[in-house]
Amino acid sequence: MVTYATNELIASSQMAKRFGEYLGQIKENSVEKLAILKNNKVEAVIISKDEYEKMVEALKTLEANEMIQSISMGLDDVKKGKIQPIEKLWDEL
Repeated sequence: MVTYATNELIASSQMAKRFGEYLGQIKENSVEKLAILKNNKVEAVIISKDEYEKMVEALKTLEANEMIQSISMGLDDVKKGKIQPIEKLWDEL
């Protein structure tokens, strides 16, 4: 679970009034993130463009690694003879 420091929690009404100031804090890295509250619940989080791009790249890498692992497991099954012709599968259905 993500935790937020007190200075990272911003009411949506305050965000609307002081958007430029908060954007400056994000751009200058004086805060890592800002959580926008609506009815005392976090509804959105603002992070810098650089942080967002790092997160997207990390997710792409993770997804690629999962795909490589899945392909590797499939190739291992082929090597071990753990495969069936598609015709047999259709016959069983």
